[in-house]
Order: sequence, then structure tokens, then C-alpha cells
Amino acid sequence: MPRPAVQDGQTLPDPRASTLKGLLGTCLLALSAFGVFALWRYLDASHPAVGAALLGGLLAAGATALGALPVAFSQRVPERVQDTLLGFGAGIMLAACAFSLIIPGLDAARELGRGPWGAGLSIAGAILLGASALLILDRVLPHEHFIKGKEGKPARNLRRTWLFVFAITLHNFPEGLAIGVGYAGADPVQAGSLALGISIQDVPEGLVVAIALLAAGYRRAFAVGFGMASGLVEPLGAVLGATIVGWSASLLPWGLGFAAGAMLFVISHEIIPETHRKGHEVPATCGLMLGFVLMMVLDTALQ
Repeated sequence: MPRPAVQDGQTLPDPRASTLKGLLGTCLLALSAFGVFALWRYLDASHPAVGAALLGGLLAAGATALGALPVAFSQRVPERVQDTLLGFGAGIMLAACAFSLIIPGLDAARELGRGPWGAGLSIAGAILLGASALLILDRVLPHEHFIKGKEGKPARNLRRTWLFVFAITLHNFPEGLAIGVGYAGADPVQAGSLALGISIQDVPEGLVVAIALLAAGYRRAFAVGFGMASGLVEPLGAVLGATIVGWSASLLPWGLGFAAGAMLFVISHEIIPETHRKGHEVPATCGLMLGFVLMMVLDTALQ
């Protein structure tokens, strides 16, 4: 049995093992793609609206993956740039709360027959539930002694980063749900426009997830892979939305409001304090404003 190569006292990785891992990864990716294609063919034949929703959700997931990809070729990001980009992500999330989640949630509640007070109270309750869920998550996430080799500030940064990542991933689910509800409706052109708008918005979201994980000390491959994977909940949400809208459309306003509350909590409790902690308040605030304006324009112009 050949011994592993050693250079300068360090064991070098076995190239055959790396090749095997690459082949296994390629096979797994091919099998996943084949499975998704087979599922789409089945749904397109038996439930056309659900099949179209799956394609719309996959488009959004692909846009998220595209946004994370540049991090694979970037150098180490300076702290000033990190805070600016985190502020940019916070601005995207803040605008998404208003224009992608709360306002559509209010509209969906009114379409269900609720009056102004009923719609407002439903979304308010969902927002508070979402914020409460993130507050509980903040309390139960692993603390310093639980994270391997991490003590003090690095562990706190990890918790902060994962809350940020979780909030963006959570927000993708009701977006997928909205895509599915759109395709279950009577206007496929409008549903396609909605899916395209959400996909464009997802590009910077995949980028900020990958950057946040890279800044927290994770390997580049993991940061990019998780950033790309963070959008996979959108096809799931799209299929569920198109499937259940006929008998439980009342879940849509609650899902939209819950995601908005979760994101508002993370923006105020974690992201803004983190971007201001190192003295980069001005670039972080400029990033937030640019992110907010970009998301607002995309949301309002692509409806």
C-alpha cells in the first residue's frame, strides 16, 4: 500500500482521493439533475401549473447560485469591503421585507376577503412570530464552548453569520411560495414576470451569503457551495405553493409576514451592529442604501 507523500513535515493530499471525490461529486450532480428533470416531466404532464412553478423556482435557485459563484475567484475581502457588502445585503433584505414580503402579504390577505384591519393584524402577527422565532434561535444556537476551537469573539461572529445566512435562506422559501402561487393563477405571463423579478433579486443574495461565510473563516469552496445551495428552498416553495394554493391559500400571507419578521430581527439585532462595530459606519450605511434602492427598483419595476 503506497504511503502518502510528505513535504516539509506535512502530509500532502492524495491526488487519487481528490480525483475520486471529484468523480463522485460529478455523478451525484448528474443524478440530481436527472431526478429533477424526471420530476419536471412528470409534473408537466400531470400537473402543468406545478411543473411550470418548478421551472420558475429552479430559475430563482440558479440565480442565487450565479450570485455566489464570483466568490470562488475572488481574493480575501478586506474588512471595510466586507462591512460594505454586509450593509448592501442588509439593504436588500430591508427592501425585500417591505416590497417582496409585507406589501404582497397584505395584498394576499385582502384577496382572501380580510378587511384593512384583518389584513394588517394578520401580517403584524406573522411578523412578530418570525422575529420571535429568530430570537429563540439566537438563544439556542451553539455558544463559544460548543464550536470546535473557537472561543470568544470568533464564536460570536459565527453565530452572527449563521443568523444572517439563515434569514436569507428562510426569506427564499416564501419567495418560492409566491412563484408557485403565481403559476397556479390564471395569468402565466404575470407569473413568469414575477419569477424573473425574484430571480434577479436573488443574484446579490447568493453573493452576500457566500461573502459572509468566507469572512467568518470558512473555506472558499464551502462558502460558495452553501451560497449556491441557499436558493434550493425556492423550487420546494414553488412546488408547495402551486400544489396547496387551491385549498390553503390562507398560508401565503402568514408565510410572507413570518419571513419579513425574521429578516427585520436579523437586520436590527445582528447585521447593522456588526457593520458598525469596526468603525466602517459610513461605507456600511452607503451599502445599505444602495442595496435598498436596488431591491426597491427591481421589485417595483418588474411587477
